[in-house]
Amino acid sequence: MTPTLFFDLDGTLIDSAIGITRCVAYALERVDHPVPDDAVLRTWIGPALRTSFAPLLNDVSRVEEAVNAYLERFDSVGWTEHALYPDIAEVVAALHARGHRLAVVTAKNEPHARRIVSHLPFGHLFDDVIGATADGVRSQKPELIAEALQRLGRDPRECTMIGDRRMDIAGARHHAMACVGVLWGFGDEAELIEAGADRLAATPRDLLPA
Repeated sequence: MTPTLFFDLDGTLIDSAIGITRCVAYALERVDHPVPDDAVLRTWIGPALRTSFAPLLNDVSRVEEAVNAYLERFDSVGWTEHALYPDIAEVVAALHARGHRLAVVTAKNEPHARRIVSHLPFGHLFDDVIGATADGVRSQKPELIAEALQRLGRDPRECTMIGDRRMDIAGARHHAMACVGVLWGFGDEAELIEAGADRLAATPRDLLPA
């Protein structure tokens, strides 16, 4: 059977650094917390929002206030602040043409993720978009992949996870699923190898033989 491919969104299909970091900065300003420099803000790309806000704010109510502020800005403008990686559209189209079923599995809020994917030139090629719930009940990659498997009626052995951060690889490993770490996003080679990626792809074109 041709494997079903689960794609992460941020750092894999789109370069969303500007939108995410601006929304994080906006949220921290709203809760009167100092905004760190850009290098630190970029580390927020990948993990669930509450995972990143919790140790910084150390207060449940402030975390929820920050999450709500982030989603407020993202809903109005942040979702548009991204760019496509070179060749990713052609590669996704080629994989679909080969018979792979495709889905997006992301820690981004699901309505936002759906909106973004629907506006991508290749968004129609994905069978489903699985994202986090607003209340955070479903936000970690193992839970998100489990939801994807259920919705698409797939066994983990029939699927491959493709992503740029350790969370993508860990989520796949949790389900004993094959996984490919990509090097054009926000993680690096050491992070992906340590997490246990089966193989690495330096460019989107490298996904074709992988």
